[in-house]
Amino acid sequence: MKFGGTSVASIERIRNVAQHVKREVDAGHEVAVVVSAMSGKTNELVGWAAEASPLHDAREYDAVVASGEQVTSGLLAIALQAVGIQARSWQGWQIPIRTSDAHGAARILEIDGGEIIKRFAERKEVAVVSGFQGVSKDTGRITTLGRGGSDTSAVAIAAAIRADRCDIYTDVDGVYTTDPRVVPKAKRLEKVAFEEMLELASQGAKVLQVRSVELGMVHNVRVFVRSSFDKPEDIDAHANHPPGTLICSEEEIVEQQVVTGIAFSKDEAQISVRQVQDKPGVAAAIFGPLAEANINVDMIVQNVSEDGATTDLTFTVPAADYMRAKETITKAKDAIGYTRLDTATDVAKVSVIGIGMRSHAGVAAQAFKALSARNINIRAITTSEIKFSLLIDAAYTELAVRTLHTLYGLDA
Repeated sequence: MKFGGTSVASIERIRNVAQHVKREVDAGHEVAVVVSAMSGKTNELVGWAAEASPLHDAREYDAVVASGEQVTSGLLAIALQAVGIQARSWQGWQIPIRTSDAHGAARILEIDGGEIIKRFAERKEVAVVSGFQGVSKDTGRITTLGRGGSDTSAVAIAAAIRADRCDIYTDVDGVYTTDPRVVPKAKRLEKVAFEEMLELASQGAKVLQVRSVELGMVHNVRVFVRSSFDKPEDIDAHANHPPGTLICSEEEIVEQQVVTGIAFSKDEAQISVRQVQDKPGVAAAIFGPLAEANINVDMIVQNVSEDGATTDLTFTVPAADYMRAKETITKAKDAIGYTRLDTATDVAKVSVIGIGMRSHAGVAAQAFKALSARNINIRAITTSEIKFSLLIDAAYTELAVRTLHTLYGLDA
């Protein structure tokens, strides 16, 4: 069971979480719980580190920000003990969750769930684990897994203790066909395949962190997204289907829609490198420096310039990396040899996702027709086996999402 920041935002909410855990323990389940820091706490800790020194040591930054989860795990263990449940808190280093040495964005290398399993058997003890943190395999120092890392901790621990399921409790009651704030007719999905969730999460759906879905897929850990705001006493712990969305392997899904969901992201920036010599090595000259600067490039479109002898390369980067990407390309101007650099930040990416696309032709063509009927211009297109993404002007995002949601029969 994993609880995010809003679920543990106050002592009252932590007591509510304790009741959710008690319900599962009383039903005879062995439970490990992963908690995030209380809502707003991580931002406060990050602010303090920046105030102490703008250029701070990443190792000490991790030591500071990991303390938020340490507080929550201790408080939840106390709240569980108060309602008669055996419980103890675990920090990442105590299990241990061994990670790489990349402070602030460490990757989990291995977890030993042996001690937690042993305590289930011997004491029926609930393990309350601090999410988002681990310990460097090489240096023995505290590391953190990047924002949203508690989801990743939870799925990794579920894999390590061979759990039947990993329940992610959040402030929504599942995964929807798209953001219900944009499309009120969006409906909750009963089941989503790992591959689809991976695309939804990486294309802008904020429900789960991408790495947690990857881990679930690799270790075949079924992930269940559900709401922590449902009253604990209203949920039947023995029921097969409490309200929520199960993320599982494709084989478990019988009824397969052509399109499962629509994700969108406004955090995109477009960069066009104009009139580059059309010769081998040009793409490497552009994308090599961006890779070295750790900038993720998403959509790439190449077309021949008006003069026919040169080429234009257009690509997108996350809005947060826009200035760095622009500087990186400008610095490499001599090596690339371009005439002009055009950029735009008022763009959005809309992605249509569904495993059913593998066996249905013309799914994307329908979208192009529907959007052109609304006078929405498409700047770039990328496709994969189970999704296609369209880059459009940001002003049309909501209209495009609503149009496509209706087109593919997703309206409730």
